[in-house]
Amino acid sequence: MNYFQLTEDQKMIKDLARDLAQKKFKAIAAAIDEEERFPAENIKDLAEAGILGCWLPEEYGGAGLDFLSFILANEEVAKVCGATSSIISTHCVSMTCLNLFGTKEQKEKYLPLMAEGHLMGFALTEPNAGSDASGMTTKAEKVDGGWVLNGAKMFISSAPANDFHIVIAVSGANARGKEFTAFIVDKDTPGFSVGKHIHKMGIRGAQTAEIVFEDCKVADSQVLGQVGKGMKVALASLDTGRICMGTQALGIAQGALDETYRYVTERIQFGKRLSQFQDVQFGLANLQTKVDAGRLLLWRAAVLKDAGEPFGTEAAMGKLYNSDLAMKVTTECVQYHGGYGYSREYPVERMMRDAKITQIYEGANAIQKMVIARALGVK
Repeated sequence: MNYFQLTEDQKMIKDLARDLAQKKFKAIAAAIDEEERFPAENIKDLAEAGILGCWLPEEYGGAGLDFLSFILANEEVAKVCGATSSIISTHCVSMTCLNLFGTKEQKEKYLPLMAEGHLMGFALTEPNAGSDASGMTTKAEKVDGGWVLNGAKMFISSAPANDFHIVIAVSGANARGKEFTAFIVDKDTPGFSVGKHIHKMGIRGAQTAEIVFEDCKVADSQVLGQVGKGMKVALASLDTGRICMGTQALGIAQGALDETYRYVTERIQFGKRLSQFQDVQFGLANLQTKVDAGRLLLWRAAVLKDAGEPFGTEAAMGKLYNSDLAMKVTTECVQYHGGYGYSREYPVERMMRDAKITQIYEGANAIQKMVIARALGVK
């Protein structure tokens, strides 16, 4: 595919997402943030529009489009509501892992529900296992007919709203250390519960919480992928997630710029519009150039994924670049707004808070640099 020429289907899904974002999501984004309220209505709209599962095969409730189509739509959502973008990004990660590693029965059971808006979380992080996922301690013990899970996961996106979770747990050991297995856990499974709600700086509508397993028994049929190969599922989730979260960062940055363009053409200082000052013109031109460059990094990673090619390094580059850029852009946009930018009267304040998490989750940016350095042969 030519990076610079979108297909008609891609343009269609992008325009559809833009209409929803600008006409519906934008009006309630501030309230969602202020109230720390889960944007259920946004998820419902995205599901009904066919955006959540747009890249899934039609047999599983999707539209048979490519992954880039979802990325294009997600950017439009992130421009106005970082919380909603974060929710659908995590959902997409879980959907991708289920599509890659699920059995036919698992796909037939869960993917159509996910396309309809039943959310699936991804539970990897623990209180003492963040960037070093191998440090996790949640255990899965083999019993007759299934497994018993015990432990807790932390910082789980949309945990109170998720209908299912993919859970990575320690299931044994070998000569190299721990073995991990991935499981699909439904929310109504006995022994599963949602724990402490975490109050965050940004993406406050994407309710984040602890989830707890207390003698939580799951059947053998709920194993995702192979027993002992759960880290393969986890790594696949991170590669896909880095494109999604990088796109969230990109959308936030572009959304902040869009708001700033409107502001500087209306705000009068010293008898002139702010947009008439060369310093403002040059500063915004520089930021938009960087944002456009970041978009191409993410599109490259998405196109490689669609082609079935390795894309982990490219995903890490896209996530690293765009998340750092989102913090720079939103900070600068607050500055262009002056005192108003520091108030909640304008959305750039919220966008700056929403941008910060993109430097942290799906592997903190120091991890992205390690991934890229290793690909360069720098060890």
